Amino acid sequence: MYVPGMQRIVVAGTVAVLAGAGSLLSMGTASAATPTAATVTAQQVHRAAPAAEPNGKVVANGGLWTHQGSTTASKRLGLLPQGTVVALQCKKAGENVDGNKLWYKLGAGKPGWVAARYVVNLAPVPYCK
Repeated sequence: MYVPGMQRIVVAGTVAVLAGAGSLLSMGTASAATPTAATVTAQQVHRAAPAAEPNGKVVANGGLWTHQGSTTASKRLGLLPQGTVVALQCKKAGENVDGNKLWYKLGAGKPGWVAARYVVNLAPVPYCK
């Protein structure tokens, strides 16, 4: 059964849905539409948001020393207590510590490296570039 008012409602609803995706539908024809200012702003905000750094948890009994480099011979910068959750910027190969040669560079603007052997990463950590 044909109901003229119903057709207009459906077409108007379709236009509203498609307009949000950057396309417009007008009486059965489709045409491209330029993005609105709101769409561009949302895209810019999405690109500007930094990705969150992964975290790791210190599991060493007695804590874990942070070092200036990726070796135990490098200068000690501080001690992280067991259970501390720290931001991890990236990982790289360094001195082998108890069978693990990976070291994590601390994130969140904190200086230093920690032996991965005594940190459980809570999310995947990328390799340093």
